[in-house]
Amino acid sequence: MNKRNNRRSFLRNVAVTCLGASAIPALAKEPSKQPKPGTGRRFNDVYKERYNNRIAFPVGGIGAGMFCLEGTGAISHMSVRHNPEIFYEPTLFAALAVKGKPAYARVLEGLVPDWKKFGQRDAGLGGTGGASWGLPRYRSAEFRARFPFAEVNLRDADIPIAVKITGWSPFTPGAEDNASMPVGALEYEITNKGAQTEEFIFSYHARNFMRQADTGQTVKPLDNGFILSQAPMPGAPEKNGQFAIYTNEKAIVDHCWFRGGWFDPLTMVWNTIADGETRQSAPVENDAPGGSLFVPFTLKPGERKTIRLQMAWYVPDSKLRIGEDASGKSDPKSCYRPWYSSRFANVQEVAAHWKEQYDTLKKQTALFTDTFYNSTLPTEVLEAVAANLTILKSPTVMRQHDGRFWCWEGSGDSWGSCHGSCTHVWNYAQAVPHLFPALERSLRHTEFNENQNAEGHQGFRANIPISPLVHNFHSAADGQLGGIMKVYRDWRISGDKQWLEELYPKVKTSMDYCIKTWDPKRKGIVEEPHHNTYDIEFWGPTSMCTTFYLGALTAFIEMGQYLGKNVAGYSTLLQQGKAYLEKELYNGEYFIQQIRWTGLQAPDPVKSQSFNTGYSPEALTVLQKEGPKYQYGNGCLSDGILGAWIAKVCGLDEPIDAAKAKSHLLAVHRYNFRKDLSKHVNPQRPTYALGTEGGLLLCSWPKGGKLSLPFVYSNEVWTGIEYQVASHLIFHGEVEKGLEIVKQCRQRYDGTVRNPFNEYECGHWYARAMSSYGLLQALTGLRYDAVDKVLHVDSKVGDFTSFLATNTGFGTVSLRQGKVTVKAVQGTIPAARAMVAGKEAPLQLV
Repeated sequence: MNKRNNRRSFLRNVAVTCLGASAIPALAKEPSKQPKPGTGRRFNDVYKERYNNRIAFPVGGIGAGMFCLEGTGAISHMSVRHNPEIFYEPTLFAALAVKGKPAYARVLEGLVPDWKKFGQRDAGLGGTGGASWGLPRYRSAEFRARFPFAEVNLRDADIPIAVKITGWSPFTPGAEDNASMPVGALEYEITNKGAQTEEFIFSYHARNFMRQADTGQTVKPLDNGFILSQAPMPGAPEKNGQFAIYTNEKAIVDHCWFRGGWFDPLTMVWNTIADGETRQSAPVENDAPGGSLFVPFTLKPGERKTIRLQMAWYVPDSKLRIGEDASGKSDPKSCYRPWYSSRFANVQEVAAHWKEQYDTLKKQTALFTDTFYNSTLPTEVLEAVAANLTILKSPTVMRQHDGRFWCWEGSGDSWGSCHGSCTHVWNYAQAVPHLFPALERSLRHTEFNENQNAEGHQGFRANIPISPLVHNFHSAADGQLGGIMKVYRDWRISGDKQWLEELYPKVKTSMDYCIKTWDPKRKGIVEEPHHNTYDIEFWGPTSMCTTFYLGALTAFIEMGQYLGKNVAGYSTLLQQGKAYLEKELYNGEYFIQQIRWTGLQAPDPVKSQSFNTGYSPEALTVLQKEGPKYQYGNGCLSDGILGAWIAKVCGLDEPIDAAKAKSHLLAVHRYNFRKDLSKHVNPQRPTYALGTEGGLLLCSWPKGGKLSLPFVYSNEVWTGIEYQVASHLIFHGEVEKGLEIVKQCRQRYDGTVRNPFNEYECGHWYARAMSSYGLLQALTGLRYDAVDKVLHVDSKVGDFTSFLATNTGFGTVSLRQGKVTVKAVQGTIPAARAMVAGKEAPLQLV
């Protein structure tokens, strides 16, 4: 099953498109007026008109599922059953009526985007409720985002009523349990801009989209709301699910829409809305098409009212199971259960907790939002970082019953894309270790326990539910070596010596396995064939994975010395490898690969275990002429010194000469960054960036030597690599060039064609894009070391104010004329010293 799912994921690696919506809370500060080059929209600003086309902003919890608030105010992407349902847009809408003025009746959404108007999405037959797109709605909608808040402003010249919708769900650094609840909220602020007092009726309506079968589905009562419900079915407990919708106002509730054929249910719902009426009905068994709630109120001219709509869901079981348990101890029929099912017994408990804690959670979340945006950093950077934090609210991330983190690489349209917290993809993602360090450490626990055997072989895809792996495929060199650096990073973030002591023996086993497997001749280089993030094996020494190797050796030596271990042999390997890398794998401008498939311990490439790589007679001819398929050779690889970047963001010194590293990065910018791709040839997955769009190619061959079949994906553009290269350039002082890449990336995601809150690769909300979080560290050098209690600063933008999250609290750090000021707004940032560009500096804790 493991291999079958793997294969399906890779074969379905087609580019995916996205829906759209964004917004901002009132608490946010005005964005910078810096123009967005070449377009009519500023970064980190409002999305309107043509830019408010594909927006879809996730609302939900970490590993709990989501729905999206679109730029029009519509609800879509309803994904609450532990798998993505990207194009699921059930009939779910708010409406507003004015007594005596039926022409004022409106769905509280903007106009339906043109791209939705073609095709059969929901015919509405069979009494299911139908789509709401044909109902009157507001003419103008503008969207602004201040993660995790989103705001939609609705206006219509025909009616003197303004509406602002604020969508959000809890998100506070360090409070992973609050951030993992299956909840969301929509606040509707209604303002009477007319000249007379009016009687209004706000209403909310939902088809029973939880329905999974012809029986066991109903609409249940809830205080000032209702619960869309589906009972479990015999042999299918995963069908059990409830979705609660309720308000803080006294509400009149219709538990059963009109039952009838064709379009009867929705027709009757709209009749009630347009007539300025309410409808109250008791629950019925099994065949309620949907439910509604109504809130009557009165507003004088100029008055406004906010109606809070809360949502909570509960799907305690799934049919998700991937991988064989090597220990044989777990129930072979057991499937993934979400963390929230261990904390709450039912949806009523979730709803009650959400209602009781609402004000507190909103205040805490707003504190994070205010603090994050209280920044002097470039607006394109704030936009790129915040936009990709939405990944943590998407179906890409999971959290199993014991609280441990588990993730896909991305979210397919209706399936998780590439399972198992894939180590070589999640290497890039820098947000979680800083915002939710405990969740990140749970990934290390899985990697060095369930995923690692006694010999040190580490699988790069974890089972779900998490259990010991069957070790029947390659380790990933970048994933396993990157994990050693991440242990160092997570130890320095947490300051937990005991955690390091407990993990260190397994880290040593892993390190020794890496040496034995990829450097058996102990040259200090990764030479034997090594599987990697491009889903193939590189043959011969590569700069990419050798920088990972040197970074891992550096981390291992640092940890070993701290614990009083003898690491002399590893230090020798480090020095040998650094010398080889800088002499043999550097062409005077950038780092390369030496393709080698003879004289190794590995078998013939034709016989080597590999994924989706076969040698036809034609391929054998290529092998004899050029070597194994899917290499990069003399190419200028954007990930060519990726291991050095990983080392840097993990708080280590780069294991490479700084001048050569900078030269490589400048070459990547010079040769791989394109402002116009219309002449670029890409037979792979072109919709990531194509035509007159710009982007950073994964590789180019500026000095010749391009292979007939270069490594898979080489012609593509991945946002996760764009941010990695951009931040690495900035680390080396090339701020302008780094920001140029960021701007080009975010221009592709400006809301016209792609969703600004869904950077996709092999799936929507692709995890690699969280490399954008590294931009914060690159620009400021901010890093808090909890072991030494030292705050490190190395600004590339002069004086600044920026957000900082640590294991014990979060706040802002300011650098002014050489003095460092730390303001912790929640918890503590207990820095004892500040180091600015390696020198001790004055420190003030506010």
